[in-house]
Formats: sequence, C-alpha cells, structure tokens
Amino acid sequence: MSEQALVGSSSNGNISALSKVTKADPEALEDLRRKLKYFFMSPCEKYRARGRKPWKLMLQILKIAIITVQLISFGLSNEMMVTFTEENLIAFKHLFLKDYQDRDSIHTIYTKSQVHDHINYVIMRYLTLQNVTVGNHAFERIHGVFTPLSLCQEFYRHSSISPSNETFDIDPHVEKECVYIYPMKPFQNEAFPNLTNFTLDFKRLLAVNIFLKVKAINLQTVQHDELPDCYNFSITIDLDNRAQSGQIKVSLTGEVEISVCKDWNVSGSNAVSHFLMTVLFDSLVILSCLLSLLLCIRSVISGVQLLSEYSWFVSAHCGRSVSWSERMEFINGWYILIIISDTLTVSGSALKILIHSKELTNYNVCSILLGTATILVWMGVMRYLGFFQKYNILILTLRAALPSVIRFSLCAVLIYLSYCFCGWIVLGPHHENFRTFNMVAYCLFSMINGDAIYSTFTKLRERSWVVWLFSRIYIYSFISIFTYMVLSLFIAIITNTYETIKQQQQDGVVFSELQAFIAESRNASSSGMDDSDKEEDSPGCLCLCGGAD
Repeated sequence: MSEQALVGSSSNGNISALSKVTKADPEALEDLRRKLKYFFMSPCEKYRARGRKPWKLMLQILKIAIITVQLISFGLSNEMMVTFTEENLIAFKHLFLKDYQDRDSIHTIYTKSQVHDHINYVIMRYLTLQNVTVGNHAFERIHGVFTPLSLCQEFYRHSSISPSNETFDIDPHVEKECVYIYPMKPFQNEAFPNLTNFTLDFKRLLAVNIFLKVKAINLQTVQHDELPDCYNFSITIDLDNRAQSGQIKVSLTGEVEISVCKDWNVSGSNAVSHFLMTVLFDSLVILSCLLSLLLCIRSVISGVQLLSEYSWFVSAHCGRSVSWSERMEFINGWYILIIISDTLTVSGSALKILIHSKELTNYNVCSILLGTATILVWMGVMRYLGFFQKYNILILTLRAALPSVIRFSLCAVLIYLSYCFCGWIVLGPHHENFRTFNMVAYCLFSMINGDAIYSTFTKLRERSWVVWLFSRIYIYSFISIFTYMVLSLFIAIITNTYETIKQQQQDGVVFSELQAFIAESRNASSSGMDDSDKEEDSPGCLCLCGGAD
C-alpha cells in the first residue's frame, strides 16, 4: 500500500502526526527499531545476530542444577529434624498419658478417680523419667537448678450449682493455683489427694494443666556427618473440663526449641570436612545467584532506559503517550521473578550456612526461603521454553486468561464464603466437619474435588428431619453450583483464551503497536544489523503513531 493511500485513509489528527514523523531522521528511526528488535530477541536470536553468548541462559541452567542439589541436601537435614521432633512427641504421649493409644479420637476420662490417677501418673512418670525412657531424655537445668514440673488448676472463684433445682450461683472470674514439683527432691506422696494445699473442686474446675520440660540430643545426624543439635521440649498436658459435660479431654502438646549444644566432641567423624564442603557449595550458590541478580538488574535497567527513549520518540514525533500495555512489554516479568528468586536463595543460603555452623537453628525460615526460591527458579525455565512457539502458547494463555480468571474467581469466592457461613451456623451443631469455620472451608473444598461427599451425607442421616432436609438441599445445591457450573465455566475461560491465542498465532496477528513498529524494520529477521536498502519514509511509522486506523 502506498504512502498516499495510507495518508488519505487517515483522520486529520493522524495526518498531522504523520507529517511530524516524516520529518524524523530515517537513520534515528531505524536505529530505534534495531534497538527495540534486539532487546526483544531470544538468547539464540541474539547469538545468531551478533554472536553474543547466552550467558544468562547458561547461568540459569547452572543455577537450577546447584540450587536443586542444595535443596535436596537441606531437605534431608530438615527431614531428620522433623522426624526426631515428631517421634519424641509421640513418645511423650505414651510416657505421660495413662492408657494412651495411637488413634485419631480424643483421649477422654469420665470419673474423678481417673482424673486423680492421670495426674498422679504424670507426676510419677516425670520423676522416674530417666529410669523409664529408652531415649536420651533428661531434665532441664538452669544455673544448676532443675526446672520443676508445674501442676496448675483453673477454676471459678465461686460456683454453686444445683441442676435438680435448676438453680445456680456463679462468679465467672477465673482463678489459677499452681504447685511445683522438683525432679530431684524425694517424692513420698504417691497418692494425688495427699498433695499439700492442692485439692480439686469439680463443681468449679475448668482445667488442670501440667507443664514440664525435657531435653534431648538428636544423635542421628552424626551418621550423615553433621553435628547434632540439642532440643528443649516444653510439654503441656491439658485436662479440659471447661464444658463441664461429664467428659474431660486429655491432650498433650509440645513446643520444641532447637539450640546449639554447649560442648561436643565427635571422634573419628568427617563432620568438619563435610561442614567445609557444605559451606563451599553454599558459597558457590550465593555467588551464582548474586551474578544472576546483577545481570537481571542490568537487563531491567536497560529495558527502562529503552522505554524512556521510545516514549520520548513517540511523544516528540507522534504527539501521543505510550500506553500502559506497551510500557509493561519493556518490563520483563521473568527478570523480576529471577530477581526475587535470587534474593530468596541468597538469604536462605546464608541462613543455611549459619545453621550448619551452629550459630542459628531456625530451620523453618530457611526451608521457606529455599523452597520458595526453588519454585520460582523452576518456573523460570518456562521463559526459555517460551522461545519455541509450541511451548509459548501455554505461557501466553496463562498471561491472557489471568485477568478474566481473577474476576471470575472473585465472584466464585463470594458464593463459596456464603456457603461456608451457612454451613457453619446451621450444620455445625450436627456434624463434626462443620464444627468450625475452617473445617467447613476444608470440607466444602474437598467436596468440590469429589472427596468426603458420602461421609458428609451419612453422618447427617440420623438427625431431625428439618436438619436432614436442609443438609440435602445445602449439599446438593453446593455440588451442583461449584462442580457442574463454576468449574465448567472456569475451564471454559481457559479454553476460549487458548483457542484465541492459537488462532492469533496461526494468523500471524500483531498484538500491539510496539510489535508492529518493530516488525517494519528493514533488517533481516535474525540479523540485528543494518541492511543496505534504506527508505526515507516507512509505513511502519503509521503503526507507531496510530496513523493506520
């Protein structure tokens, strides 16, 4: 199409914009096109154009390999820590809870004598712990003094209850009373009621809490040439009578504090050399991530500078501003992803070195940093797969469908929350899966995926007919809306976006004015260098200035 035809089909505003463009230096125009074209090239295209080695690509491949190896190594150490903690908590339940069995149901007692027996059992097991346990457990000692067992009861200040007369007189203020039992002191009173100044009034009793501390050392790490850690378990045994329903719930919970052992010696072990190798490897990871971080920051800065040059050219020669979508094309989201990943990896690797050197023992924070970084690193691989058209369609589909998916999900979440609140209020008193709001959310999400539907129906089978009827309407409507409608519409959004992107790729549609402007470059598609045939005016300027409307 000739220049006259294009000008004739334009509006007056576009004709004036075109007259400004035609006055632009053709060399400057083509130079800008070459810069833009080279900036948006893939590493392979840049190598073919100017022989530039794809250093960032090779660095990312190396980084993926060493970060994965690092994560596996740390995962094994973290697994030993978690296993040791969980096994100790299970052992404490068998040691301190009378007649405890490994089961999902709650451990409960029903009589006063059982309460006395349980409390007395805990005290005696604690005093004889080192003679009973098969582990390397010991009492905590601070400044030469052993930490005592704390036996506390919570009760109403005053309570006079007479169910037969349907009367009560109660002061709801809660008081707390504690006694302390030291493990090394002689303990003669084996019967709990004989404990001095400690009696239970079950009419006022809310809870009995027993607090104790036990120390242990995780020696299994020595087998993997790692120095052991010292563990301080804070154990709480709770006898809950707050409901005063005739059933007291007995539970044991524990918090663990991992610390560096004060004095250690491992004979005939390669722990020191293993530690040095680990530190060197982690240092290699840090250096590679820092290099990747600098390269990506440089690329982001180059994109911002090129955006400024492009914006100035469009403003000066076309009289318009660059749209937000065009600006975002200069900010490579993959670089931002890699920058975040490198930052997390450097932080996690530094923390990992401190953990291995026994300066810190915060495994959870380190695992979160390294785990999140690994996710982002592996997701970054899709950037390089996107250079191939058959793989790029997935990335383009996800990016194009994301706004619609977010809007659709917002509406679906509102409906989901309405069902959660309704199920919690109506079915909570009649079904254990709806007892709390969190449990309702878990149960309904499982039902969307086809889980727990039958058990949800059967557990409501023997309730009153009103609850039974409501539960059927509630569950049937929820499954119909979310399983058959919401999920189907969600899949339809993704499918329609996929078909649109696929058709655009087949038709060779230009997606933006920026890409149309770059496509008018007189250079060969893969050269990035200037070709000989130069024209003073290029129709591609019309795409840049919006003159082809």
